[in-house]
Amino acid sequence: MTKYYPLLLFISLFICPSSSLGNGIDYPLSNKSSVVDDYHGYLIKDPYRDLENLDSADTKLWIRNQNIFSQSFLKQINQQQEFKQILENIFDKESQSIPFRKKTKYFSWYNNGSWQQSKLFYSNNLNSIKTLLLDPNVLSKDGTISIGSVSISPNAELIAYSISDGGSDWKTWKIRNIDTKKDLPDTIKWSKFSGAEWAKDNSGFYYSRYSEPKTGDEYEELNRNQTLFFHSIGESQSNDKLIYERPDKPEWGWGTTVTEDGSYLLLSVSEGTDERNRIFYKDLRTENNSFIELIPELIGQFIFLGNIGSEFLFFTDFKAPKGTIISININNPQKTNWKTLVAEADDALTRVELLDNYILCQYLKDVSSEILLFNKKTFSKKKISFDKKGIISGITTTQDSDVFYFSFTNYIQPNEIYQYNATNDRINLLWKKQVPDYKPADYLSKQLFYPSKDGTLIPMYISYKKDINLDHNTPLLLYGYGGFDISILPNFRERYLAWMKMGGMVAVPNLRGGGEYGEEWHRQGMLDNKQNVFDDFIAAAEYLHGEKLSRPGRTVIEGRSNGGLLVGATMLQRPDLFGVALPGVGVMDMLRFNKFTIGWAWESDYGSPEDKQGFETLVQYSPYHNIEMGECYPPTLVTTSELDDRVVPSHSYKFTARLQEAQNCQNPILIRIETRAGHGAGTPRDKTINYISDVYGFAFHYLLQN
Repeated sequence: MTKYYPLLLFISLFICPSSSLGNGIDYPLSNKSSVVDDYHGYLIKDPYRDLENLDSADTKLWIRNQNIFSQSFLKQINQQQEFKQILENIFDKESQSIPFRKKTKYFSWYNNGSWQQSKLFYSNNLNSIKTLLLDPNVLSKDGTISIGSVSISPNAELIAYSISDGGSDWKTWKIRNIDTKKDLPDTIKWSKFSGAEWAKDNSGFYYSRYSEPKTGDEYEELNRNQTLFFHSIGESQSNDKLIYERPDKPEWGWGTTVTEDGSYLLLSVSEGTDERNRIFYKDLRTENNSFIELIPELIGQFIFLGNIGSEFLFFTDFKAPKGTIISININNPQKTNWKTLVAEADDALTRVELLDNYILCQYLKDVSSEILLFNKKTFSKKKISFDKKGIISGITTTQDSDVFYFSFTNYIQPNEIYQYNATNDRINLLWKKQVPDYKPADYLSKQLFYPSKDGTLIPMYISYKKDINLDHNTPLLLYGYGGFDISILPNFRERYLAWMKMGGMVAVPNLRGGGEYGEEWHRQGMLDNKQNVFDDFIAAAEYLHGEKLSRPGRTVIEGRSNGGLLVGATMLQRPDLFGVALPGVGVMDMLRFNKFTIGWAWESDYGSPEDKQGFETLVQYSPYHNIEMGECYPPTLVTTSELDDRVVPSHSYKFTARLQEAQNCQNPILIRIETRAGHGAGTPRDKTINYISDVYGFAFHYLLQN
């Protein structure tokens, strides 16, 4: 039931501390206030608005008390230690990234299994001894300072690398000489959602930044008016050259590419998280010229692939929702002159890379990878000789070679790294992850399709240990996301293996809102269609229960970020269907998500509460606004992080406080708040293990009581 009230029927509230409804659990105090907002004539209560003040003494005390309270529950759970022992064993093995080449140097990340963060190494060929280049573990004792991204200069002599403190999206860029392993004095601050794109003469790189936030507001202040700069090596950041800004378009952001021939600078002009973008370019051979707007309107997604002189190649979904490849001659750029190089196929085109003699096209066929190679001259095509069912990812290559590298995985197959030569179709296994006490042959992962509420068939993978007896008592972990054109692909995850080792089954449906079947699949789960995502998730649970593979009391639902919203919404809509809920770093207040950091950018997928139609859709499913007083919700462990500046933690704080107040049974409502982490990226090894052990231990404990 939606909590909104016509203006004339509103009854004022009083300020008071919250208390749960006679459930016997004495939750920490959460102060209430009488805050009310007027949305299009509807008055909406927001009793826990004060928890949005992240730096207040009251909020800090609330965080401390909630963590102490939650740990008093978690430390008594035997399954927490069982999961931790399994995970410590699983993680105690080396891992490696796909190699990438620049000139004659090969770079890759490596972890021996005990390091908190992986280290970056390089070598002069794939088989030679590797030299350590970057070690983020020396930046902090607990591993909470991580390296975000790296960019190698064209001559392979310098590396720009970004540093994240505590998992924040804010990045500080440094530059290191690869041969001497010494950092230059250059330091670039207040960069966010930006890479480093080098000029071809190695003189510096392009990057984007925001204005320095007010002290104390670093993790809350709205991020608007991104600006593009060029940093010259050896200069102070204050001397960086402003390349482009649009104060009249505060929601625009920039992705930059310098063409391989060094002639052009391209801007991919984004607007929030809308996958559609504009394309501007500038001729770098001419001084002081302005950007030309090649694609000035949001008519589709355009990803620059490369150029042959004035002929620009793009991936696009313009008039091709599953994706196509086109060329545009910038000297004759009218749409009527655009040429189709690779036509739209039946499956979603998810990645394109230019090789020396081929165009590599990766397709997603019922959530499994397929790669086709198109000859650049004849456009004849061939499928690579690789027939394993799963996901190919992380493709790296260069445009001067027909050799590329990729990793392969699925839910029960640990990562394998391959080298492929497109000229002779020769494939070489470079590395294979070995997991202690694990044999893939002992596990089974299979895909099935089930009908959602409206009859749409939804794909889902289920994975489990072959020797368990699947029945209505099986502990079921149901994970979902469903949004922002993001495909949830079959990847091997240590956390899922731990769940299966404990005798459980993992189910991952590919909900609408993702990109598994192209843009149309995405649109069926966004804006006014968002309820489809929740219906798909609910239908997955109902289907598995109907097949006697589990039952409501033995089902835990998990999701993070947009998936945290999914869990929050579905546990409120169908509390009878789930035994435990694990909403992580979720977007829980759908009427105020656009007030903090980068939240405004999500309006492309969610809609805006400032728009009446958008409000009327959002308020129907906003988790914070749909909690029923006196309801019995399943045991719930909410998770968030104090330094999450992507989805600010006040979403989870407010949701938890209101849920604790409303709960009218013995099922605990807990929140676990990490103090030195962000939205998830860069989390060190030990914190990852402790997190998984807590949430899965909690889930397993309460499922087994049902």
